[in-house]
Amino acid sequence: VGNDLGGWSETYSFISRDTEANETIAFLFGDLGTYVPYNTYFRTPQESLSTVKWILRDLQALNDKPAVISHIGDISYAKGYAWLWDHFFEQIEPIAANTPYHVCIGNHEYDWPSQPWKPSWAENIYGGNDAGGECGVPYSIKFKMPGNSSLPTSTIAPDTRNLYYSSDAGVVHFVYMSTETDFTHGSDQYNFIKADLERLNRSRTPFVVFQGHRPMYTSSNESKDTAHREQMIQHLEPLFVKHGVTLALWGHVHRYERFCPMKNYQCLNTSSSFVDPGAPVHVVIGMAGQDYQASWEPRPDHPEVPIFPQPQRSMYRGAEFGYAKLVATREKLTLTYIGNHDGQVHDMVEIFSPQFDTDSAPDKLVGAMPKKMRYLGIASSVMLAMLLGFMAGFAVRRKTDPARWSPVQDEES
Repeated sequence: VGNDLGGWSETYSFISRDTEANETIAFLFGDLGTYVPYNTYFRTPQESLSTVKWILRDLQALNDKPAVISHIGDISYAKGYAWLWDHFFEQIEPIAANTPYHVCIGNHEYDWPSQPWKPSWAENIYGGNDAGGECGVPYSIKFKMPGNSSLPTSTIAPDTRNLYYSSDAGVVHFVYMSTETDFTHGSDQYNFIKADLERLNRSRTPFVVFQGHRPMYTSSNESKDTAHREQMIQHLEPLFVKHGVTLALWGHVHRYERFCPMKNYQCLNTSSSFVDPGAPVHVVIGMAGQDYQASWEPRPDHPEVPIFPQPQRSMYRGAEFGYAKLVATREKLTLTYIGNHDGQVHDMVEIFSPQFDTDSAPDKLVGAMPKKMRYLGIASSVMLAMLLGFMAGFAVRRKTDPARWSPVQDEES
């Protein structure tokens, strides 16, 4: 595009996605933000450049395999300044020009004092000025997602769009929601989510990945969103559990955190191996670039507890910026956390398909070893115990990654 006077853009190409493909590759993150190479009155996180750089590396390594990018809220942090949107799209061009770039709305795209949905329990959550007066309008105009979800802005501005939708990519069914608009029982969004999950074809898409901005679970000591999390658990979690949602991915908190399978604040299994999780594995992936504050500095609103302890249900959390990579086949979904500081994997979760032959394949598990490897480990332990003669019986410990106890700070997102 362009003209002879102003110049022409580069020519880009892409390979269309095969809806019947037996493999899915996706790169997922929230809260990226925009970097500009000069001083400004607004935070412009340089780490967002690193995230784009490492994702581009991974995309180029795919050798033309199709992939998907998911940016789950808090997109550019333009907050009403159009020039920051321009910089944002220039920044993501290397990865978004060739790869589908899916988004969902966050508070920094939507929040404003006159927004139409402000329930009594959300008095301190909605109705601020996080979006700087954008009211979801630039987000609605600059992106075009599947479906036709929309909501009046209660102003003369156009309706807010791209609120909730779903799409299939190979063996994964992706669902996107708006945590900024009504999701409670009986709402249009709730009815969409319910109907979408009810008509799933698990033989075609054995895995379901649900995404939204504000997290349903987090160990951040942010009390402001507590009521919001409770409402999501009350209204949405029963649908997740009933219909076997595989992963629930969230942003808003600018850290990475993976939970065990969760149901009503209860961890269903803390071991490294189980036959059926029984609930989604929740992962917060808001670590793509926006920092809000220097790591580990006490905040004035809670100086007595600047670092919040890690609960047992939090299986891994880290403070490094980065992104998540998803690779799924008909047998297994793998989600990895890649850090920007070294481009390496720092956490991994594996979940096996319910349709997988469990007699000839690993159990459906999270972060566990396959059966054959476990059996070999048991046999080796038996032989070692007999040789040493230390005991008549023995216990076999399954191999797991070392626990990660990096402290997580509360983040205003």
